[in-house]
Amino acid sequence: MPLQAARRRLRGALVAPGGRVPSIAIIGAGLSGLCMAMQLERAGHRDYVIYEKAEGLGGTWRDNTYPGAACDVPSHLYSFSFARKRDWTRKFAEQAEILAYAERCADTYGIRSHIRFSAEIATAAYDDDSGRWALTTTGGEAVQADVVVAGCGQLNRPHLPSIDGIDAFEGTAFHSARWDHSYRFDGKAVAVVGNGASAIQFVPWLAERARSLTVYQRSANYIIPKPDRPFRPFERALFTYAPAIERLYRWCIYWRLESRWVLFKRDGAIARWASRRFAAAVRADVVSEELAESAVVPDYQIGCKRILISNDYLACLRRPNVRAETSPIVGITGDAVVTADGRVDKVDAIVFATGFESTRFLAPIEVTGTGGRLLADAWAQGAEAHLGVAVPGFPNLFLLYGPNTNLGHNSILFMVERQVDYVLQCLTTLARRRVTAVEVRPEALAAFRRATDRSAQATAWAGTCTSWYKTASGRITNNWPRPTFAYWAATLRPRPSDFVEHRRRPADRQQSTEPAKTKVAVPAVSD
Repeated sequence: MPLQAARRRLRGALVAPGGRVPSIAIIGAGLSGLCMAMQLERAGHRDYVIYEKAEGLGGTWRDNTYPGAACDVPSHLYSFSFARKRDWTRKFAEQAEILAYAERCADTYGIRSHIRFSAEIATAAYDDDSGRWALTTTGGEAVQADVVVAGCGQLNRPHLPSIDGIDAFEGTAFHSARWDHSYRFDGKAVAVVGNGASAIQFVPWLAERARSLTVYQRSANYIIPKPDRPFRPFERALFTYAPAIERLYRWCIYWRLESRWVLFKRDGAIARWASRRFAAAVRADVVSEELAESAVVPDYQIGCKRILISNDYLACLRRPNVRAETSPIVGITGDAVVTADGRVDKVDAIVFATGFESTRFLAPIEVTGTGGRLLADAWAQGAEAHLGVAVPGFPNLFLLYGPNTNLGHNSILFMVERQVDYVLQCLTTLARRRVTAVEVRPEALAAFRRATDRSAQATAWAGTCTSWYKTASGRITNNWPRPTFAYWAATLRPRPSDFVEHRRRPADRQQSTEPAKTKVAVPAVSD
């Protein structure tokens, strides 16, 4: 496998005569950051530190603890191929079990001692003279590293909409990613703003408790059945003790999901047929006098927005205490939500299921590259990176789950593993050769951007709907616009012609192969 080969090459480079040990700062202890650390451990590279802004690891699976939180990718494809979890309890794993998997990975690979919790990175600046990165935390601590790997992800900064009076509300209000478990919804009037992937999981739970529940939505979603159930004891035993069967099951899931790529072709015949079939089924089974067609039948092609899975959300909207509101919110008062049609709904609590700042990659970190160039300026027209991993002008900075690497049809962990493989091969160059840094060429990014934008315009995401896949200007910056096996091929091996190597000065050529020690006062990547 390419990843195994990359790991072997890095291990060989580290122990080779004259080999150097680049120090690595990993930002974020979510699944992406953990994957990077796990593969470094497997390669025998232990001079790294993970900087995590929160008090615990797990990323999105630590933050999203709302009722019903679960993955929308089948469980057996939502673990790393080199650290597969075979004893999943359900076909679609819930938040607690995924977080436990992340915790187990950290413990198994001895990663916890490398994590600095409550250490949010505020700035990262590349020094042209030394060829190293200087990082500062929000607490003012300064550290240095040869390499920075950003595993911040795309869905870690909750988004709150700009609504007049939002700060004037006197009741309880919070974002779904910051769920207030101390609040009791029983007998309360509740407003949910948003109807995306998080909302459809917790709204049915709320509907069973609230006196009244109003869901304010911008548009309807395509919602398909969720084939979920607990695994039977014999199934779990079979997967656990017959690895070949589990591996075959995993591959079957992968190719079944990959076959759905045809739904994302813009104006494709299959997509048009699926859209018509969904609309007809919903009109026949869901639409009623109380539940308007506009609330449940999308007015755009399937795939333009994220396709959701649920068995109980549409049925929940037909409950007598639940109402789907399609009129836009124009204001919030001390005790009510006001919509454009003049309706004023008195509520006790508001839950914002309004997504994340998905197109502001790496924000709010201030990243400075060669010549003092700010990453925010380079991304003024939208985030972009070669293969979603490297940016010209920012040597030795690598992104995981970066621009144009999100998926709408398969497991993101597949993409993360491919990116980690790619980064490992770049690290091999640093370890084996007398170079301080590798930097992707602007021409390589320009070619990637042209090909990606061209492919993206042929997808349903370029349609008329508004989604978190694209910027306000309409540029698709989040999703990979081709099948995942195409990404596998593209990241199989870095092309030397795509990169510039920054050579080491003669005075710097003697470098210890011992892992750098951590300072007592300020834990660091290296001295």
